[in-house]
Amino acid sequence: MAGNPLTDPNWASDLTDTIVETIDKVRDRTTKPIVMVARGLVFGILVAFLGMMAVALLLIAISRGLVNLLEWPLDHDTSVWVSHLVLGSIFCLIGTICMIKRHGKEGV
Repeated sequence: MAGNPLTDPNWASDLTDTIVETIDKVRDRTTKPIVMVARGLVFGILVAFLGMMAVALLLIAISRGLVNLLEWPLDHDTSVWVSHLVLGSIFCLIGTICMIKRHGKEGV
């Protein structure tokens, strides 16, 4: 008689195991997916901010490197505006290429 606690010596541990298994199933179906989504959002936002910071620092380094490279044949003031002109032209060219290759040309 498994259902009779008076004759079954393991009824307390069996009941405890059943309760624990039920709670684990409920937790796995509710809390675990929410925690995974929250972790994904937090780490995704962190990676996005760190990526933007890395791009900004890379652009600053490229600009400073180009100024230092151009200071060899030119004076400082001229090398600054020439480097700005070169980098601006490169970025305009990249932007133009991206605009030409974009999909969904609505209104064009």
